[in-house]
Amino acid sequence: MHRTAVIDVVGLTRRLLGPDTPRLNAFAANIATIDTITPAVTCSMQATFLTGEMPREHGIVGNGWYFRELDQVWLWRQSNRLIQSPRIWDRARQRDPKFTCANTFWWYAMATSADVTLTPRPLYCADGRKLPDFYTWPSPLRDELREQLGQFPLFDFWGPRTSIRSSAWIASAARAVEERFEPTLQLIYLPHLDYCLQRVGPHGNIAKDLREIDAVCGELIDFLTARGVRIVLLSEYGITSVNRPVHINRHLRAAGWVEIKRDLGREYLDPGASRAFAVADHQITHIYVSNKADVPAVAKLCGEIPGVAAVLDEAGKRHYGLDHERSGELILLAEPDSWFTYYFWIDDNRAPDYARLVDIHNKPGYDPVELFMDPNIPWPVLKVGSVLARKALGMRYVMDVIPLDASLVRGSHGVTVTDSADAPLFISSESRLVPNDTLPAQRVCETLLSHVFTP
Repeated sequence: MHRTAVIDVVGLTRRLLGPDTPRLNAFAANIATIDTITPAVTCSMQATFLTGEMPREHGIVGNGWYFRELDQVWLWRQSNRLIQSPRIWDRARQRDPKFTCANTFWWYAMATSADVTLTPRPLYCADGRKLPDFYTWPSPLRDELREQLGQFPLFDFWGPRTSIRSSAWIASAARAVEERFEPTLQLIYLPHLDYCLQRVGPHGNIAKDLREIDAVCGELIDFLTARGVRIVLLSEYGITSVNRPVHINRHLRAAGWVEIKRDLGREYLDPGASRAFAVADHQITHIYVSNKADVPAVAKLCGEIPGVAAVLDEAGKRHYGLDHERSGELILLAEPDSWFTYYFWIDDNRAPDYARLVDIHNKPGYDPVELFMDPNIPWPVLKVGSVLARKALGMRYVMDVIPLDASLVRGSHGVTVTDSADAPLFISSESRLVPNDTLPAQRVCETLLSHVFTP
């Protein structure tokens, strides 16, 4: 076996390789374009990379879905048991029982059969505080890494303050994992480009961000190469420019399909009582319809909404490999310049309490607006400082600084890109193991295994 590291530089495309990425350019001699699945979103793409299967087999139909048996919409769950197909480490151990795998921040990292795992895991205290932290297996590794690297910078990982610090910390943790465990395969997740690209789009000013991630990758490549590790650098999807948010639940509400629960003057989505509602996820959305007799009428309504490119029925879901029980009765794909919000309220004064927070687990859909500070806050530094002061005193606090203006978002992903320059990449230190031109996402798993097992 040849020890191999897979560095997932989220959002990296040919369009972004240039004068600000000299280290990546030097490594990109052996390069292929990845042909994504739909949806091209983190959890689905990673599950396909790690299993070689489509969502119909592995069950990861998006970054989250409606758990019908619990009557709850949940995104960003952590348990690896949600993946319903054998993972790359399962397949590798069948070839050689001595194979080991370290998962350094790829998704579904808990309750896993991987040998080593790290994943973000904040502490939610009874007094309302959310504290930065992370989870590891083996568990003593958590204290060792905190002593060596400091606490994981959670608030630089996601939210208005996101920065290179989180990807740099993960890269340092990957080096520590390599030094201690020497895994046969290490999966490393570096998300920095993903967030700045959603803020400003691929044509925005991200030169500084490109230089930062290039430096982090360069140091990691040098370190791994010196230790004789084969290196694969890939990305999950390319982010393209968008300028039209589609408030799909507001359309369904206006037509009488969505049911609202009202508490303390605020409105909340009531999934179980709704005849139809949407779980928005970047450029796709799952439409859950309680009565199958209503599906044609809901499909007709959705097909007439500006920004909707396609309405997938049962045949459409089969075509995209999304015919799984977790999928909605209908799935919508956005036009290239559009993306779906989860918004269901009409009056911002009645928006749910979580709408103005970074709250990825309670919102019934993905919310990239969490990457922005509300421009209507006159003194944002003072606002944040006063909230942090309450936190330091052990008091309950609400960091309600997120705007409700979806037009701020300038980049998204999820559907097939129209220009190959915006497609994700597969780059390898082993030229003979890189396929020519295009690599289907379902073949990434076997290609990674070839890096481990090919002499």
